Amino acid sequence: MRQAKKEIYDRNIIIGLLNTCHVGRLGTNGRDGYPMVKPLNFAYEEGRIYFHSAKAGEKIDDISRDSRVCFEVDLPIALVKTRSIPCTAEYLYRSVILKGRARVVEDDSERQQGLRLLMKKYQPEGGYTDFPEDKLKIAAVVRIDIEEMVGKEDLGKEELKAVALKALEEKAVLPIVLERG
Repeated sequence: MRQAKKEIYDRNIIIGLLNTCHVGRLGTNGRDGYPMVKPLNFAYEEGRIYFHSAKAGEKIDDISRDSRVCFEVDLPIALVKTRSIPCTAEYLYRSVILKGRARVVEDDSERQQGLRLLMKKYQPEGGYTDFPEDKLKIAAVVRIDIEEMVGKEDLGKEELKAVALKALEEKAVLPIVLERG
């Protein structure tokens, strides 16, 4: 990371981002040599990312050809507007970028575990049934084994940082909008 002062060293914050951010972006190596980025829902558990997909398509083709992937999540915290010099406007955030190897999960119990993790994340109150067999037959579950993971943040300086941390602590609806004079 170019600016070490922005690196998140607290692993709990990094894991917290993976557990609370709703959309992740998967980067694969496309068949034409260009990188491909796809937004998707995901769940994190013990050094792994799980997501579901159709059994055929661009993501699965890319992963089958080259299992190396990149994955990113970000949390917008605040937009700091300015009434004067444009360079004083800021965007406060936290993010995680990871690299790893992706593979389609073949084991039925792990496939169901990946799907349960997704349901637990996106519908934590429960209230749903088991997965129907016909749906399990057409769904792929992909697991990314994380090899490298880094968090980055810009929470601003002094008073901005205090406001950003307070918004996070109070679970405010993000991003908040702040204004500079």
